[in-house]
Amino acid sequence: MKGIRQLAEHLDISIGTVSRALNGKPDVNEETRRRVLETAQALGYVANQSGRSLRQGTTNVIGLMIESSKETVDNSDNFFLGLTGGLQSVFARHKLDLAMLPCPSDEDPHEYLQRMVARRLVDAMILSATQRVDRRIDLLVEARIPFVALGRSSSGGSHSWIDLDFEGVANTAVDRLVSFGHRRIAIAAPSSDINLGYIFVDSYRQALERHGLRFDPDLVIRVKSSEQGGYQAGHELLRIEERPTAVILIYELMAIGLYRRLMEAGIVPGRDLAVIGFREEPRAKFLHPALTCFRMSLRDLGIELAETLLATMPAYADAYPQGRRNTIWPLELAPGESDAFTIQT
Repeated sequence: MKGIRQLAEHLDISIGTVSRALNGKPDVNEETRRRVLETAQALGYVANQSGRSLRQGTTNVIGLMIESSKETVDNSDNFFLGLTGGLQSVFARHKLDLAMLPCPSDEDPHEYLQRMVARRLVDAMILSATQRVDRRIDLLVEARIPFVALGRSSSGGSHSWIDLDFEGVANTAVDRLVSFGHRRIAIAAPSSDINLGYIFVDSYRQALERHGLRFDPDLVIRVKSSEQGGYQAGHELLRIEERPTAVILIYELMAIGLYRRLMEAGIVPGRDLAVIGFREEPRAKFLHPALTCFRMSLRDLGIELAETLLATMPAYADAYPQGRRNTIWPLELAPGESDAFTIQT
């Protein structure tokens, strides 16, 4: 089989219909799509992807931009692995490929994305680790490249985004700790300019005020989002003169480093200090006592991200009529033993 023309002649249907069926367009009858795909496989048809891309001005590739550093590699968890499973399950419906675009931590993310845009490597983008003011968003809006942000930002005006429910996490964690009698509650937040840190601290402050508790900036510990950052958070906690009785973490692997530092000091989580982690993470399952944290479906989040992105792309928008949207993604509390004690007053 040499090409799409021969495939169309064999099926006795138009080249345009064959092309739309092969590209997963929604305006093709399902029976016709099935015939085209089955015949193409049987006859050994292989699309000339480079030629198609040149003709259509597309790559059929979606880019996922993430931060890449020695720290993120050394402290890798399953977040993006679980996320990409959901993303690819949707993109596969339309014969779209997913490309990871790792931006080195020592390079400006805006300049890195400028280079990707100039080279026309992808048709659309998924941005992660959004900052409060994120020039990458303004760049994609100006370049008219479809995108969805994993995280909120004040940049870019009206655009599609999905973010985790950091407000819900802060409220649920503070409510739970206050119900156990805690009044001095610390948090470990990112030291970077990532927007989730601002959202989480603001929500933590409001949750304290709702319970009539004073916000103490000394109880906001800024550390790197890593296992080592958790260790450093533990060190900083031990230095506070009026030591808090509880701490809330905002990154999965922080709990592992925190436990290690506390144990070195003879402090037992769940007995001497209440600890609430962020997201349920496989490595943290081995912690003792069992960590109270939050759980979510990464695969479902990936599916939501992919469908939200495709709704902004003219070629696929008809299949996803919800259009542009903003979504707060919920997390569910998974109680453990790391905070299961009551402060006696």
